[in-house]
Amino acid sequence: MEFLRETKEGTVLLIYVQPKARKNEIGGIDEWRGRLRVKIKAPPVEGKANREVVKFFSKLLGTEVVIVKGETSREKDLLVKGMNKEEVKKRLKI
Repeated sequence: MEFLRETKEGTVLLIYVQPKARKNEIGGIDEWRGRLRVKIKAPPVEGKANREVVKFFSKLLGTEVVIVKGETSREKDLLVKGMNKEEVKKRLKI
């Protein structure tokens, strides 16, 4: 899967964020962008959506997640610390 890349620190997860959604959820794979589509309730104001994204994935995956690229963009790269690609796929149920 193109939206997952393994690194020595963990796995980089490429996502596309749709803020101001009704609920936080994974909206499937965006084939065109090669990213996982994620719907987030928070608005893209003062980093609220970013915090919500980190919280959502940390809880979902059960490990520390940080934004490594795309702080001000809808396209973000998240680092899932200490987890390989297979584990991430399994936890995301994709």
